[in-house]
Amino acid sequence: MKARESVKTQKIHIFSTTLIACVLSTNLAVGQTPQGSVRITLDEAIQIALSKNHTLMAARTSVLQNQAQEITANLRPNPTLFTDWEYLPLTRPDAGVLGYLHDSTEGDIGMSYLFERGQKRQHRLEAAKDATSVTRSLVTDNERTLTFQVASLFVNVQLAQSTLDLAQEDLSSFQKTTDLSVLQFKTGAISENDYLKIKLQLLQFQTDVDQAQLAKVQALSDLRQQLGYESVPADYDVAGPFDYQPLTVTLSDLEAKALLNRPDLRATQLGVAAANSQYGLAKANSKQDFTVSGNYSHVNGLSAVTFSFSIPLPIFDRNQGEIARTHYVISQAKEQRAAAAGQVKTDVKDAYEGLQTSDRIVRYYRSGYLDVSQKSRDISEYAYRRGATSLLDFLDAERTYRATQLAYRQSLAAYLLALEQLREAVGVRSLP
Repeated sequence: MKARESVKTQKIHIFSTTLIACVLSTNLAVGQTPQGSVRITLDEAIQIALSKNHTLMAARTSVLQNQAQEITANLRPNPTLFTDWEYLPLTRPDAGVLGYLHDSTEGDIGMSYLFERGQKRQHRLEAAKDATSVTRSLVTDNERTLTFQVASLFVNVQLAQSTLDLAQEDLSSFQKTTDLSVLQFKTGAISENDYLKIKLQLLQFQTDVDQAQLAKVQALSDLRQQLGYESVPADYDVAGPFDYQPLTVTLSDLEAKALLNRPDLRATQLGVAAANSQYGLAKANSKQDFTVSGNYSHVNGLSAVTFSFSIPLPIFDRNQGEIARTHYVISQAKEQRAAAAGQVKTDVKDAYEGLQTSDRIVRYYRSGYLDVSQKSRDISEYAYRRGATSLLDFLDAERTYRATQLAYRQSLAAYLLALEQLREAVGVRSLP
């Protein structure tokens, strides 16, 4: 009796354990994300590119190179040590080696040091730091350009996915019409010519799906190159809304924000300071440096100490050519700064007008044309299936719906690209 109860208890325990394991495995299966599926948002894509893009990482090393040049610019001249020992015998002298060396040879040892005048070292360091500041702003401008490229490619992927969804939807919908036409043709409800026209139209929808799939694969590949090829897996995808985002801004606010934030304009402003630093360094280099040296000599048993001072006479070369050149460089830098400020305003103006135009076009579609095209297609399909309209009218409504939907998606992508163009022109992601 006890044995039977023990066996029964073991069976209940095994059943309970199996049931719990099944429940847990089911829950895990429902909650788990499929292996290898990585989806990134636009903000994540930008952050990945800013940290993993190899071209940008290479550009950032130029800042480190400039900082290393600051170390070089701040170095002082090395002192010079010199020594000699003359009239050494080739054979053993009769008077003995030590006596000959003391009485008949000459030895010198001394040290000299170059003293820089005009605060050359300070001017070199200032010029190197200004050059680093310009380089840092140019690298920041590279980040701005890369951000725009990533955002544009991201929108291209979204457009390709939306186009693929539309093509698959159209194919699925028209496949039902094709299946119906087969039955109609077999029963004699439609002619063979109409049946063949429907079959040919199906080919167009199938081709659209393949082309949309290819466009998405290529768009993802291009985006991956900008992100850093090894930074995302090969089967990654994007995530985020592909939808209309209304933006209310004024041109004056955008221009003011761009003049404060554009790194390329900041680079030209710093370029004026760098040109002034080079001009100051050129004037400092016109100051002649002097050398002071001390020398101990032992000649024929006598010892002596010698001190010397030397300085070039600035009769011909006073660095006047470099001073004149760097003075003109200041004027050049100021003109470049003015040109950059004008270019910033031009970029903002063009991007703003482009956004306004794209916004109006998207609003046209959203004001009712999308609903009209879909309703026309649905009515024509309903009427055709009941024999109330011709095949040509139905196919024409189908093509009109497809063209309208595709044009809307392309207009939406153009609007989102114009929005990214405006962000690049202003120099920040957050617009006023």
